Amino acid sequence: MGSAAPLSASVLLLLLLLLRAEQPRGAELTFELPDNAKQCFHEEVEQGVKFSLDYQVITGGHYDVDCYVEDPQGNTIYRETKKQYDSFTYRAEVKGVYQFCFSNEFSTFSHKTVYFDFQVGDEPPILPDMGNRVTALTQCPNASPTPLPPLRVPV
Repeated sequence: MGSAAPLSASVLLLLLLLLRAEQPRGAELTFELPDNAKQCFHEEVEQGVKFSLDYQVITGGHYDVDCYVEDPQGNTIYRETKKQYDSFTYRAEVKGVYQFCFSNEFSTFSHKTVYFDFQVGDEPPILPDMGNRVTALTQCPNASPTPLPPLRVPV
């Protein structure tokens, strides 16, 4: 009986790791970016996996930063200058560490507070089998073959 407990704990741990491997991963962070500074972050991404970066300047100056993303070979795959906010989605062409940086190097006196959300992996649909059926959220209200009667407002 003594060996059954460690075995079941090992199986449970393996099951939890397998379940975790199927879910997208990511990070959200709000950080201070001093004037005349650059801050970079790194994330390992497998080939063919989608990732997305959303960011917004919350405080400071004209609420703008430069942002760029580089692939593992150092190629710039996204670059924007003096943006208040933006979103970028990409499917990794090569496996490796992707780097995304925020720069406030153009500012000599104004530090910024920057929020970002970096997600790796495809998010599963909210409802099972949602992509294969029509729902109230996917059906266009003007697609009805018969026109809807006008709304009557009681006076």
